[in-house]
Amino acid sequence: MPIESDKGTVLKAAPAFTERLAWDAIGSGWRHLHGSVSGAGLSFEWHNFTLPAELNWGRSFHPSSIEVCLNRDGNGRVACNNREAAFTPWTIGFYRRGDEALPAIRQANQRHQFLTVEMSFDFLRRHLGEFVTSLHPLVREVVLDRPHKSAVVPTMRLTTHQSHLLTNLQKAPVPAAARSVWYQAKALELAAELFFIAGGEQELFCHRHQRISVERVDKAIALLRERLANPPSLEEIGQAVGCSPFYLSRTFSAVTGLTIPQYLRQIRMERAAELLRSGRFNVTEAALEVGYSSLSHFSQTFHETFGCCAGLYPLRTPTQR
Repeated sequence: MPIESDKGTVLKAAPAFTERLAWDAIGSGWRHLHGSVSGAGLSFEWHNFTLPAELNWGRSFHPSSIEVCLNRDGNGRVACNNREAAFTPWTIGFYRRGDEALPAIRQANQRHQFLTVEMSFDFLRRHLGEFVTSLHPLVREVVLDRPHKSAVVPTMRLTTHQSHLLTNLQKAPVPAAARSVWYQAKALELAAELFFIAGGEQELFCHRHQRISVERVDKAIALLRERLANPPSLEEIGQAVGCSPFYLSRTFSAVTGLTIPQYLRQIRMERAAELLRSGRFNVTEAALEVGYSSLSHFSQTFHETFGCCAGLYPLRTPTQR
């Protein structure tokens, strides 16, 4: 709507920001999951695409927001003031889009799979204002309402818990009426994990304990991924990561939300789906590759996981998957 100034000059209102233009080239490869930065103050989006040319990813960043990126696959880069956040597979990081543009690219000829959570400055002030002294400087400046320059921080490896969260966020496991509450809780959960800095000896001790637990679980998962067809026993994994089988089982469930057998089944199915999509493996070959000697057992498990039979899976569209 035109705006009339005091001198009678008619000024055009600035168009509302939209990131849809940034994703035109990938079509259904960009999927809005929940929320609105301009409305509720947060937005969740899933991306799954391959392009023959570099993508200007920075065009999608909302002004006056902090975005968290959980990067599952593909390489991306966000740079500002001689600092860079390099997103490689299985990394997480966040960056602030202030008054100026924030340059970012996604590399060509790669499959990119990542989930973003955008939080407006107003949302962060409402929910984190009382914790200002404990916040990361990039977030603290927002809460204190200081000049909002764009900024980035280095990425980190995704923890197992964050990897599990990345999957869960794509489909909220709650009724439609509860989704706004569930997604806000998940946004604040990520804020609690990423936006705070430790303070005090007790917090540091707890942080070290948590880090060791996560490192053990990550080592256990690496072993499972290496030996999908012939997985190690619980005792073998315990010896490799340096703790008892009982403690490992308890720690693994606490970090991932799944038992070791449940997690093994999940990564076997993910690998099988990847093999089927490649077109180089038929159903029997994919089943054997991930450790299933019974084709009927594999087919049943695959259908329970993806909602279709393995033979038809490569024919489904990315949106259907």
